[in-house]
Amino acid sequence: MDTAGGAEDMTADSVQRWESTLDSVVVYAQGALCRRLARGSVPPDGRVRVTGLPRSLDPDTLRARVLGAPGVRVGEARVEVEAEPLAAGTPDGLRHEFERLHDAYAAAQGRRDRQLSRIEEIRALHPVPPARRRDDPHRRTPVDAWLELAGFVEERLAGLHQRLVELEETLRAAEHALNVAADRLERASTDAPSARVETTVCAALALDGAGAAEVELELEYGVPGAVWVPSYRLAHRQGDDSGRLVLRASVAQRTGEDWTDVRVALATADLRRRTDLPRLRSIRIGRSQPAPAPSGWREPPAGLSDLFSGYDAAGPGPAPTALPLAVGAGSASGPVPPPPPPPPAPQGYAAAPAAEPAPIGGYRAPAGAFGGGMPFAAAPAPMAPAAPGRAAPPPPPAPEPGPPRPSGTELDYAVLVLCGPEEQGGRRGRLFPGSAFDPVTAEYRRRAETVAELPLPGQAVRPRESAGSFDHRFDATARADIPSDGTWHTVTVGEIPVGLRTEYLCVPSVEQTVYATLVLSNATGQALLAGPVEVTVDDDHLLTAALPTLAPGGVRRMGLGPAEGIRVTRRTNLHESTSGLRNNTTVLDHRVHVELANGLARPVTVEVLERVPVTSDPDVRIEERADWTPPEPGSGPDRHAPGTRVWRLDLPAGATAALDGGYEIRIPTGKALVGGNRRS
Repeated sequence: MDTAGGAEDMTADSVQRWESTLDSVVVYAQGALCRRLARGSVPPDGRVRVTGLPRSLDPDTLRARVLGAPGVRVGEARVEVEAEPLAAGTPDGLRHEFERLHDAYAAAQGRRDRQLSRIEEIRALHPVPPARRRDDPHRRTPVDAWLELAGFVEERLAGLHQRLVELEETLRAAEHALNVAADRLERASTDAPSARVETTVCAALALDGAGAAEVELELEYGVPGAVWVPSYRLAHRQGDDSGRLVLRASVAQRTGEDWTDVRVALATADLRRRTDLPRLRSIRIGRSQPAPAPSGWREPPAGLSDLFSGYDAAGPGPAPTALPLAVGAGSASGPVPPPPPPPPAPQGYAAAPAAEPAPIGGYRAPAGAFGGGMPFAAAPAPMAPAAPGRAAPPPPPAPEPGPPRPSGTELDYAVLVLCGPEEQGGRRGRLFPGSAFDPVTAEYRRRAETVAELPLPGQAVRPRESAGSFDHRFDATARADIPSDGTWHTVTVGEIPVGLRTEYLCVPSVEQTVYATLVLSNATGQALLAGPVEVTVDDDHLLTAALPTLAPGGVRRMGLGPAEGIRVTRRTNLHESTSGLRNNTTVLDHRVHVELANGLARPVTVEVLERVPVTSDPDVRIEERADWTPPEPGSGPDRHAPGTRVWRLDLPAGATAALDGGYEIRIPTGKALVGGNRRS
């Protein structure tokens, strides 16, 4: 049961605190659904606090239930945030190391800058002769003094530059160490507190019923900041008709809690997709009936406009100055200047009212309030006359008669914010929907959602792109550890049985090379999503290929590269002649001869592809003379071009085979192209 609001406060002195452990996680295309377990004795008043929840959880997704105690149920569950100073001995080594290296870098930079200033001072030394009077005779230049000064400057600069080289080397080393520490701090798990004050999230529960001294609770909640992509490992032995396909997943999460020894499941569904059914309003035939009053609607209290008369009579207060507020790593805000006053309206024109955001529900109605003050947007003021030469804007739509129809956002009392006396436009003293998260929580969630921008591993495809319109879930066979560091971690999900056989394919008209292919067939009830697959043949890594999406019952080929043990040779012959009563038909006789030689120690199945010309002219005929066959219809038109023909044969070890085929093209003389390429 999940409820929120309206309950009395639970203080830390009177409420028991139960520790919880993370048991399982279901990672969706974006986001995850976590399940925690807690155990304890039920107090007489039934109020408990379950700790250990992450800071980035979505409060609307919290669910709680009692396991194995039929007489006890959860009567209330809500999310509460607590803050307490960290103990003196709390380890925060990475942050302290970063701060120490930052101070060391600043000190090294200061020493280097002071050394540069000394060099500039010494470099500026130069002889200045005394001012010469009009009646003074010419003086001899003291060359020895000039040379002595130049030698002093040179010697001094040499020592200073040598010291500058040492300081710059120290500065580069300090900068490198600082960059490494910053990278480690950025990649570190977000499970540890990152400030002097530890912020914890707990679930405040009220248990109803009796009959169990000790019960087990299950908490379920959703968090953002988790993504996954599939990958595979295929082990195959030459000559076998089966193989081992191991499904693995690359998982990255920055939810704010480390997933340690948890059961992991992977789903392709969208966690944020709405699944509630639409509400259909009944249509009655008969006498008109008034519309029912919306739930939660109440007229605004009388005298609301006179509530702030004393505040207005006191005059404007001093301009507020916003203090910097650090909401996360690398973010701060400075003083916010007040907005400039609006310019005066010209004579003969009405001043436009100040723009105000409308409620999120997307409707406008006369002034009113929900629950003692829930407002709607004020009625629009009379429009100002249009400027000369400019068309007047269209009038706003008239409000619907009757009471307003609030949406779910306006009825969510947990996110309503009471507007203060500084608000204008009829908003003060009324409730408007505000942000569902405080600034700190919003920053946690913003940092968590950055994992969706991680670059994907090579040849990886996101689950929503490869799953199509179907949703699948894969459960890992063993527990796993995934830290909250925002980097990819590989989790082995399990082994999937697949049908596997090796076939060889060649197109000798294009390239006289035989290629080895693996034919995979999915006999399970779940689809194999697209992703990279590491192919191992006889315990040797062969290549990393891209596995396409394989639906249940589907069959796909995957190339393994050239097969050096099988050779193919192709020869063609063309004979041109005429036929008909008056030799009015040109006959182009094409002959194809293909030879295959199997140098492997095992029998192989080879598929040879040829192509027959295709025509849309009914007067041009093409007659085939070969035992080849068209491709199977199930292979799809995107795989084979029109006119493709297939030879399929089983070739024993060390054996050779010859394939002969051909076709005739009969072209009427009137259809022939003089000098054109009509022979292929």
